[in-house]
Amino acid sequence: MDINIQEMIFQFLGGLGIFLFGIKFMGDGLQKSAGDRLRDLLDKYTTNPIMGILTGILVTVLIQSSSGTTVITVGLVSAGFMTLRQAIGVIMGANIGTTITAFIIGIDVGEYALPIIFVGAIMLFFFKNERIHNIGQVVFGFGFLFFGLELMSSGMKPLRSFEWFLDLTVSLSEHSLLGVLVGTVFTLIVQSSSATIGILQGLFGEGLVDLNGALPVLFGDNIGTTITAVLASIGASITARRAAAVHVLFNVIGATIFLILLVPFTALISWFQTTLGLNPEMTIAFAHGTFNVTNTLIMIPFIGIYAWLVTKIIPGEDAVIEFKPKHLDSMMLDQAPAFALANAKKETLRMGEFAVQGLEETKNYLLNHDASSLSTGKQIEEALNNLDHKITDYLVKISSNSLSQHESDEHSILMHMINDIERIGDHCENILELTEHQVNHKITITGEAKQHLEEMFSVAIQAATSAMEAFENMDKELAHKVVEHERTLDKMERQLRKQHILRLNNGVCTPQAGLLFVDILSNLERIGDHAKNIAETLIGEQI
Repeated sequence: MDINIQEMIFQFLGGLGIFLFGIKFMGDGLQKSAGDRLRDLLDKYTTNPIMGILTGILVTVLIQSSSGTTVITVGLVSAGFMTLRQAIGVIMGANIGTTITAFIIGIDVGEYALPIIFVGAIMLFFFKNERIHNIGQVVFGFGFLFFGLELMSSGMKPLRSFEWFLDLTVSLSEHSLLGVLVGTVFTLIVQSSSATIGILQGLFGEGLVDLNGALPVLFGDNIGTTITAVLASIGASITARRAAAVHVLFNVIGATIFLILLVPFTALISWFQTTLGLNPEMTIAFAHGTFNVTNTLIMIPFIGIYAWLVTKIIPGEDAVIEFKPKHLDSMMLDQAPAFALANAKKETLRMGEFAVQGLEETKNYLLNHDASSLSTGKQIEEALNNLDHKITDYLVKISSNSLSQHESDEHSILMHMINDIERIGDHCENILELTEHQVNHKITITGEAKQHLEEMFSVAIQAATSAMEAFENMDKELAHKVVEHERTLDKMERQLRKQHILRLNNGVCTPQAGLLFVDILSNLERIGDHAKNIAETLIGEQI
């Protein structure tokens, strides 16, 4: 029988690409259907390891990616929204949640892949309703998942004719460590444990590999999937790097335990296959599920030890930034609205401190291109957005109570202030992104221009700092100084624009650098405007 090698390779690679697209598209549709509550879900319902595991399972099922769940978790840990112990539970749950994909593949509906794609396309292109559109995306991705599997399966069928491949499968059966290595490397390459499991199910279904050879590959797949979390933790906080390290340790230790118990585990899966009458694909799904669930149950008592171990492996302390509200006591809302208002003021002041810190980190990144300042600056912007929502909700609840005129005035000031503080964070984020663009595209800003930006930044930081101090002490005199700082910023922006045009005309700086410079000037001037807005609420008149 003549074998078309090119056709075989193209079918396999094309099928793999379609499979990965189907998984991603289906996960995106599920995520949209679930709304934007996944982050809140991880934030709120991970108070203990068991809840963390259940939440990790649910989120992974919704986005169809254990790597995605782990990356979100690393981000939450990095931002201070989640502790290391909470993250460990979520990571364990993510490993269980990802097995759902294997069970979906185990349902033999490959021959209906094309009609499923057609139904999904109808829902995507002929309905305007957002909910139907999202469901259509899930159905379309589901169809592509199976279509990709069918193509990969067709591409792999001729492999039984190659003696070298048959020798490889014999080696996988005889040398379990080789199977672990193959599973790890392939998952590292394609960045999807589901793809490795899907291919493994296809090989087992075609009889190209036996159970003894398949199971070690499955263990290696779990190790390979940890690379995404490791990559996400690069440049993140120490705690985030520890969370990624836990993911690696958890999966490596689990794979080691099951390699030691490979003979009884293989016998158990064979028993499942025979007793339950499982097809080959579902057999691998059961193996994957049993492995991850059992591994999690074994590891739950050792969560504290994992946390201690990674703390020793990755020593050091993060600069602790507690991004969750510290002063918003819900018990005060109805019982003592005046005290609740005082709490809101404390939290707003804390938000203001973050804004000033964000300005300082942004300035440092602009002048020195310090990557840690970029990371911290982005985290602070995220924290400001979170505090903006939480304080606003708290103030809205306070307003439902009866307030005195003085309390009502202070309530109004706080509502305006948090908006201005959040906007200062937005302008810091803009400058961080502009500087990041400068670094990535190697755009050079002249020494003179950099000095001018440093001077303007110093005035902007002084304006924001004075505005917060004026608010804390209700100091109208200091508020007037903030207005003076804002006027200085306006004047500096006009002068520096003129000087920039002269440099541009003389060919001293490039148009790209000039555009970057002007955009940063504009953002700094607007930071002054927001500091002035805070001052004006204290002065009680428009200036």
